This record gives sequence, structure tokens and C-alpha cells, in this order.
Amino acid sequence: MAVQKSQKGANNIIMKRKIYQQLLDWKEKRNGEVALLVEGARRIGKSYIVEEFAKNEYESYILIDFNKAPQMVRDWFDLYLEDLDTLFLYLSQHYKVKLHERKSLIILDEIQLCPRARAAIKFLVADRRYDYIETGSLVSIKKNTQGIVLPSEERSIQMYPMDFEEFLWATGNDMLMDLIRKMYEERKPMGQAFHRQAMDAFRLYMIVGGMPQAVKKYVETKDFDAVDAAKRDVLTIYRNDIFRSTSGRLQGKNYAGDIADKAVSIFDQIPPQLSKHEKKFRLSALKPGAKYRDWDDAFFWLKDSKVVNICYNSTEPNIGLKMNEDRTTLKCYMNDTGLLISHAFDEKGIVPSEIYQKLLFGKLEVNEGMLIENIVAQMLAASGNNLFFYSKSSNEANERMEIDFLLQKDKVTSRHNIRPIEVKSGNNYTLSSLTKCMKKFGEYMTTPTVLHAADYKEENGVTYLPLYMTPLL
Repeated sequence: MAVQKSQKGANNIIMKRKIYQQLLDWKEKRNGEVALLVEGARRIGKSYIVEEFAKNEYESYILIDFNKAPQMVRDWFDLYLEDLDTLFLYLSQHYKVKLHERKSLIILDEIQLCPRARAAIKFLVADRRYDYIETGSLVSIKKNTQGIVLPSEERSIQMYPMDFEEFLWATGNDMLMDLIRKMYEERKPMGQAFHRQAMDAFRLYMIVGGMPQAVKKYVETKDFDAVDAAKRDVLTIYRNDIFRSTSGRLQGKNYAGDIADKAVSIFDQIPPQLSKHEKKFRLSALKPGAKYRDWDDAFFWLKDSKVVNICYNSTEPNIGLKMNEDRTTLKCYMNDTGLLISHAFDEKGIVPSEIYQKLLFGKLEVNEGMLIENIVAQMLAASGNNLFFYSKSSNEANERMEIDFLLQKDKVTSRHNIRPIEVKSGNNYTLSSLTKCMKKFGEYMTTPTVLHAADYKEENGVTYLPLYMTPLL
């Protein structure tokens, strides 16, 4: 996959991101016909990659950061939409940047903080003088779209924390994923030496995570205390975002509004809920007798902010998983497993290096299953998959089963469209649920799969994949 030209952050650390190719495709194929909206959680590198793209691919660019932009800049998007010559003149003068027709980019950073600027995209794109990229999170919630018509001239792409391959690039391992991909395509094991190398890299990725600040800190220092401090800064930002007031037209209003307390309660319950054998989110842990209808707005806020990945139960593991979605039965994963570790082990405010070392070598006496399942959810979501699982409670043993994930084939056929996936963290496990699932729903299913810590193999109709192959599903 093509990526950006070598981009360097502070201290000459290269942070290549795959989304760069999507930015290039948009520029070359759409030629200013639509603006591009890059959505994603806070602190995943949206602003960084878009600005690097602007530096490399345009003669000049203006970056309007609505976290910092003065009120007069916001007002210009109201006052001068019928006089774009004046708008561009003012922007050029204020940011000390000369704009070149069809050769300049205007970046509207944190666009959710200035809904009027987002509404103005319709007129700016129609003018066709410049290209426009918006970045933002929480762009769908009502408070950030109130009073505006969302522009049809806007195309959205999703950005996620750094994936496994991007992490490998950042840590100087440019070739390992090519080997993993080749073995996956040829359906062959990696072999003992390369499998161990890949699992070591995978475990390092799991504990450092994919937040660019944490990855950068690891590359610079190899100090897990410093890495953990970087992740805690992100967690603090996420928590503050729930409550903090926005600037400009949303002054004095919480992002999460009346649901702030509920969103924080869910956020704090993620580690204990995932540590259970069945990782379904139990509302009773939040409040006795709680009903999903009273909490769905809080779950939606967390999902829309991209702080979590929600996995819904599909009551019928057949074509159209979403049509059978049970929104009252769900699993709630953190968007980044590195953040989950810092969120879970916070008794003293920081995860000691000893815990990281034990996690790195698989020696920590805790339910590691929550970390493994979380990172599988993270990898599947980053690959563009909607997350579903299958859960059936019954007094009949042959009816009772839990399938961790269900993936639908890209090309739907008349039968065998759903891939059931079981995630196993240990070496000793049974496949009773997978066996029962295939027996009952075999006509719907294809390629039953186990994701585990061992190498690739196929046995008794089941495909066993090492965890680091998850992004290739």
C-alpha cells in the first residue's frame, strides 16, 4: 500500500500513516469537487497527517484551528459567504499565507467547534478556487450540527489509532508485515523463529498501543513509565472532553450535555466489564434496574467520539447482521488497547514498568483475555468492519453459545456468508461454542476461525490464525 513521503515528527521520528493514500486519492480523483472530512477520536494524529499532506502536496496551505481561532475568524464564515474574495483576502492576511488558485489547501481543523464554517463548505466548494479538508470528532452529535444544513459537498473518511503495520513502521520494522501477509495469503505457518518475532512485536503493540504520542515516546525512550504517562494524558483529555465547554457558539455547553455523568460511568466501567468471562456490558453495574433506553444516548456519545468500539449482538448470524442487531446487548471496547491497559491498572495513578514487562512476556496473573479481545476488536474496526457477536442463553446446553465476532464476506452469495471468530488468549481452550454454532448455522457460515497465540494451521475444518494476522481478515 502506498503511504506518504517520509514524514518526520519531533526528533526525526517517521510516523507514516496509511490514510495518506486516501488523501492523495481524493486530491487526484475529485479535483476540488468535494471537501474531505477526516473523522476520528482525539489525539490519533488527524491534524498532523493532514498538515503533512498539505506541506507535501500543495504550494501553500492555511490551517484554521478552531480550538485557537479568534471569534473574528469564525464570524468571517457568516459574513462573507456572498463575498468570497474578501473572505480569502482576510484569511490570507490573518494567517500570512499567499493562496494560489487550484494549488492551495484550506484546512478546517476541529470543525465541530465551528458549525457555521462546516455549513460554508457548500459555497466554498462551489467556488472551486481551493481544496478543503476538515478534521473533527463528535461531528454527528446534535449540538455540533444545530442550526446548519450539512453540506452534500462533503465526503467523510474514518481515521483510527495507528494499526499494527503502522506501529511496525514507526519502530523501524518495515518488512515483517509483508512476510505476515505473504504467509496469510499462502495459508502457511510463519515458522517458529518468525512467529516468535511477530508475536513479540504484536505484544509490544498491544501494550504501547496506537496513540501517536505513546508510540513516539516509546521510540524515543523505551521507557514504559514515560509511555504510560503519555497515555494517561490522552485519557485525561477524553475524560475532560465529556465535561469541558466548547468555545464559540457552543460556549457554556458540555459536549455530552445532560448525559455527561452517564458517559463517564460507562467509560469507567469498561475495564471491569471486559474482565468478565462474558464481556457483555451489564447495565446493572451502572445502576440497579437500569434500562438501555435510559443510557443509549451516552453509549452513542462515546461511540460517536470514537473513544470506544461498540460490538452489538446479532440475534441471527445470517446475511444482514445489522438487520438482526440487538442494541440492548452489546460489548464496549476501548478504541485503543494501550489506553485500556493504562485505564485498567490505575490504582496508583501510573502503571509500573514491572506490569508492562509482565504483559510483554505474557506473565501477568490477570485476565489477559480482555486485552486480547479488545485488540482484536480494535484491529477489526480499523480494517473497516462493523462489529457483531452472537450470544445465546438457554437451559439447553446445545443451544447455549458465545461467538466473539461475526464477519460478513465482502461478496455476498446465496449461502455461507458469515465468518464466526473465536478469540483465545491462552494455550488450553475448547471450541464448544464454535462447534455448536457450525452445527446449527452451518448453511450460513464460512471458514470458522480461531485467533490465538500460536502459529497458522488448519485442522478439522477450522482455520487457526495467529493474532497478528487479524488485520488481514
